Amino acid sequence: MPQQFGAFTASELYCPKCGRAQPVREKLLLVLPNGELHEYLCSKCATSLGEREVTGPALTAPLKPARRPARPRRLLHG
Repeated sequence: MPQQFGAFTASELYCPKCGRAQPVREKLLLVLPNGELHEYLCSKCATSLGEREVTGPALTAPLKPARRPARPRRLLHG
C-alpha cells in the first residue's frame, strides 16, 4: 500500500501538570547528521511533553560567516 501521509506535527498534547490537552510549542534540541531532534513543550507551563525526530538530511542550513558591511566612501571636496 502506498504511503498516504507525510510527517505529522502535534498541535496539542495532554499535559499531566495542567490536567488537560494544551497547545504545544516545538523546540529544536539537536541537529544530527541524519536529521533533527525536536521537543514538545506545553505552551501554558513549559512541561516537556515528548520528542520528535525528523530523519533525513539536516534541515537547518549551515551558518555562513557574517559579511562585514561596506564602509561608506568619503567624498573629496575640491
